[in-house]
Order: sequence, then structure tokens, then C-alpha cells
Amino acid sequence: MSKTPKVLVYYQTLTSLKPILIKNSPVTDIHLSSIHFGVDKNNKPYIHLNNESPYSSTFDTVWKELASAQKLGINIRLMIGGAGGGYSSLFSNFEVYYSLLSELLRNKSIISGVDLDIEEECSLDDVKMLIRSIKEEFGNNLTLSMAPIQSSLESDGPGMGGWSYKKLIQSPEGKCIDFFNVQFYSDFSYNAYQNIIKNGYLPEMVVMGAMAGEKNDTEIEKCVRAYSRNFGGVYVWEYCFAKPSPLDWAKNVSNMVRC
Repeated sequence: MSKTPKVLVYYQTLTSLKPILIKNSPVTDIHLSSIHFGVDKNNKPYIHLNNESPYSSTFDTVWKELASAQKLGINIRLMIGGAGGGYSSLFSNFEVYYSLLSELLRNKSIISGVDLDIEEECSLDDVKMLIRSIKEEFGNNLTLSMAPIQSSLESDGPGMGGWSYKKLIQSPEGKCIDFFNVQFYSDFSYNAYQNIIKNGYLPEMVVMGAMAGEKNDTEIEKCVRAYSRNFGGVYVWEYCFAKPSPLDWAKNVSNMVRC
């Protein structure tokens, strides 16, 4: 795994990516959000990107700009879940819904990873089943990340899914996780980051996340001084609200983490 710190944006409000589609873009990773599953009024299972089929013409420009980003060397990943849920539906009819996810990942070859943002209670065994399915089918062609809240890695208690991330990473499936996009929304600090590392997580696996406008440059600089290029990087939720602009945010973060 590369030890180059990530400068990562979550992308759910699908405004234009053109401001960051430049040569040597400071953005390293874009996480397209968010995939959910359900049934339509005819009881037919579906996969949705936000509120529509990912194949809808609504997203034609989105996929075109993401393809341009990928050609510039930016990693494109697909986020599943988040605040809107999605896992209860996925696991309620796993073979059917997973086949829709698999089809999408194969259809959109620019996608190089899957990000599991689990913010609802579900079975750890089901999560392991999902990880196994992805890895058995796609192997190293897809990276795998997760998005726990920071307290779930600072301690070994249950996270929002109702189970311990420490228990997960000690399993064979957990060893397939490439990195964590950690929601440092309640405590964006070096001390919180350090607590996670002291709890047994590698710094290069921990990306420090903030809501737009809430990152603290001083705390990032402390992490960089402590961990240098082993620091996992920084993300923003979400792209279009990054301050003072998406490109300026990315330049600022890139200058700090690659100092």
C-alpha cells in the first residue's frame, strides 16, 4: 500500500468536478456517494446512486468527469451506505442486491474501490460476508475502505454497526481492509488520531475526516510531524462545500501532508 497521504473528497452533491480536473491535481481520491438498495413500486429490487439508477442519464456528466479524473491518476471509489442506510436492505436479499452491485462495478471500470460506510446496526457476520464476496470476485482490482466514527477506533467498543472494529480487523476478512476514512467530526485533533494509533491501527490506514469548514490546520500539522509520510491523509465531507473552494482546500491539505 502506498504511503503517500491521501487528499480525499466525498462527492455526493454532484456539482462539476472541473475545478480539480487539472494536471497534477492535489486531489488523490474521490469517493462517489452514495449507493443504496431497495424495491420499487412494482416490488422489483434496485440499486440507486442517491435517489436514481446509477445508469440514469442524470449522471452522464458525472461519469464523464469521473473518467477524466481517473485518467489524471485520481482514484475513484464507490461509497455504500452512510446516513441514509442501505445495509439492512442489502443483507435482506444479499444474492440479488450484491449481483446489482457487482454488475455496476464491472460496468464502471473506472471504479477502483468500495467504501463501506456503515451507520446502522447489522450483523458482523453479514459484513464479513460482503467483504469476502467483494474480495473473492475482484481481488486486488478493488481496494476496500470503511468509514467508522473516530471513537469506534479509539476504543474497542461497538461502533454504529453494533460490533467492534477491532474484532473485525483481527478476522481474515478484516485483513482485507486497505484503510479507514475516519469521521473525526466530534474531535478533529492530533490527540484523537494518536489515540487510534495507540489502539493498534497503523497511521497509513487512518485518513482524518472533517465536515466542510471544520478542518484544523494546526492539528493536521501535528499529525504530519508525528507520522510524516506514514500519515494516512485528510478527507472532506463533502467536495462542493470545501472551504474556501474545493481546489483551494485540496491545495492547502496537499501542501501540509506532503511537506
